[in-house]
Amino acid sequence: MRETMVKGNFWKWGFAMHRFRWLVLGICVVLLLSFAVFARATPGMLKDNGFTPKGSESDRGFIQLRDDLGVPLTMLNLVYQGEGLDMTSKDQQQTIMESLSELKKLPYVESVKFVATARNEGYSDVQAVTVSLKLDTDPALEKYPELKQAVHSPPGMKVYVTGGPAILHDMQEASKHDIAKSEAIGLPIALIVLLFVFGTLVAAVLPMIVGIMSVTLTLGITYFIAQHQSLSNFLPNMVTMLGLAVGIDYALFLVSRFREELKVQNSVAEAVAMTCQTAGKSIFFSGIAVLIGLIGMLFVDLTFFRSLCLGGVIVVSISVIVANTMLLSLLGILGHRINLLQVVPKRFRKQETSRFWERIAYTVMRRPVLLVVLVGGALLYTMTPIGHMKLSVPNAEVLPPAYESRYGSDLMKAAYDPRMMGPIQIVVRTEAEVWDEASIGLIRTYSDKVKAISGVKEVQSYLTSLGQHTDAQLAEMLKNTTAKSQLEDNKLAKGHTALLVVVPEKATDDPSTDGLVRELRGLSISGLDIAVTGGPAYRLDIIDRIQKEIPVVLIFVMGVTYFVLLFAFRSVLLPLKAVLMNMLSLGASLGIVVLVFQQGYMADMLHITSIGYVSATLPVIIFCVVFGISMDYEVFLISRIMEEYEESGDNDKSTAAGLRKTGSLITSAAFILVVVVGSFIFTDIEIMKALGLGLGLAVLIDATIVRVMLVPALMKLLGDANWWAPKWLRIKSHKAAEKR
Repeated sequence: MRETMVKGNFWKWGFAMHRFRWLVLGICVVLLLSFAVFARATPGMLKDNGFTPKGSESDRGFIQLRDDLGVPLTMLNLVYQGEGLDMTSKDQQQTIMESLSELKKLPYVESVKFVATARNEGYSDVQAVTVSLKLDTDPALEKYPELKQAVHSPPGMKVYVTGGPAILHDMQEASKHDIAKSEAIGLPIALIVLLFVFGTLVAAVLPMIVGIMSVTLTLGITYFIAQHQSLSNFLPNMVTMLGLAVGIDYALFLVSRFREELKVQNSVAEAVAMTCQTAGKSIFFSGIAVLIGLIGMLFVDLTFFRSLCLGGVIVVSISVIVANTMLLSLLGILGHRINLLQVVPKRFRKQETSRFWERIAYTVMRRPVLLVVLVGGALLYTMTPIGHMKLSVPNAEVLPPAYESRYGSDLMKAAYDPRMMGPIQIVVRTEAEVWDEASIGLIRTYSDKVKAISGVKEVQSYLTSLGQHTDAQLAEMLKNTTAKSQLEDNKLAKGHTALLVVVPEKATDDPSTDGLVRELRGLSISGLDIAVTGGPAYRLDIIDRIQKEIPVVLIFVMGVTYFVLLFAFRSVLLPLKAVLMNMLSLGASLGIVVLVFQQGYMADMLHITSIGYVSATLPVIIFCVVFGISMDYEVFLISRIMEEYEESGDNDKSTAAGLRKTGSLITSAAFILVVVVGSFIFTDIEIMKALGLGLGLAVLIDATIVRVMLVPALMKLLGDANWWAPKWLRIKSHKAAEKR
């Protein structure tokens, strides 16, 4: 990792970027203008939240309900609220239905019915209507504006449209709003930081250009991928967050190094080439470190993670490419003019020669044991809320209550028993038709076994809808075509398929309900093919799929990172220390996320709606994204310490010098990243707010507490053992060997 004056491949690449600088810049400008058109349309192309556990039992059950019973998988809920009105009265219900006459005429509306679920006391002023559609999710989302326009609020009432298409539509709008809002908050602050770092407007603007171009090109590319592949609507937010943060950070290191090289190189061409040879090479391998973390998300088989991985991999790769092409060409064009338009006097800027960081390092190394115990203990204590973390899968809860679909969903949950609104559904397939006496007997036997399970409040089926009768009597009754048609219309039974609705005693997201789903899946009866689905089973399958792969994700990311750093640092202990330090900062940030989002601490101050749980996706995303990004700072710091150690052979002196030479630059880069990702705390989508808080805290902890205190303290405690490696791996510096 030692920087060298040898004119290697990166030097040659940088020299070529200077030689063809105008051509490279021209190509980049054309690409930017071309992809910008498509980038604007990308958020509207993404219509999937990405949480469907495809291939799971719940997914198979939903498909059977759709194909065999004709259950519409796309529905809207219209929630009416009339202050001072009894919405349960026939007069008010008639008024509501009359107001929906225009909606009923739409050709893709299958049915409009009042919700028959038992309501909670004190909510007689609320009435809900379910609108079943003959459309899948994507077409329903396209028709949503027309559907919304056909819903009118009767006099004295307010109506809130919620349900799948409404939530997805609001999420699209929130995504567009969030991207604009995060840019409006993060970019100006990032520019101010860059002005203080560089002092000149020209140098400060260049990293901003790289960040914006990286995001624009990625969203433009994603537009074409979305034509053929279903992608999560969270992708644009992730791309914006990562692209701005990483793109600006990488450009910061390049511009800073170029200004140094201008002072020592004979020409601008050589300055550009050496910038690429040093900083360009560093960000190339830093990009690889980030990609390792992002690729870890692929182990979880959900479109959500595959989408974020795709967006992250593309935007990080493009950030590295843009920095090593367009930015280098711009540096070649500007040359010494990069120092024009000075806006911050030098006396107000932190100088790289400052002894501040060196003094901190020596202060820490005087009492290394005490600091390791205190700081390490504090970080471990901050991790303790993780032990009480409750994971769940948000739906409308990803939006703040200010959005209509979220408010309508909350109102509906308050007015109706949520256990009956989102029950466990069991799809039963029989060998003979469900109307036959033999099939009736099998389904009754199975239903009785289900009722006997602890935690089951009620079981409903086409048998219970016909009253108490013997199997023979039911079979005789079902010979009546009218009775069969009514059951088919109610989506309870048809052909060889029947639906059993199981209402749990506890809440749908209660751990005991998860246990009930597992017990139901372990219950079988000969002659019946059974699939347990419905809201609780769907949620459980998503969480199980995530939790099952978390160990694999951890082992892959940590293992691959360790071996990459093993060969980079030529040390056994340094990579291990880097990995463990990352886990401390990650764990502490996740612990704070649990406190804020699950337990509600500081939620009002941050304008966060505490929902009593943490999205099941967050631990994986925070780990995969932050592990790679924060490893960048560790690599930059340890690389510089290693370079100094190879020169001097003095572990303490090398640690202090390394921190002094990287302190200001890494602090500025980390602060910019914290500002950019932290700006998402003030956006609307709850998952992105949590991600912004988690990522921002992890980087802040890593770049301050870990890097400033723990790293120097551990370097002191380990001494020369830091640099131990087997003979086949270690490459000793001649200068260090001579001094020892």
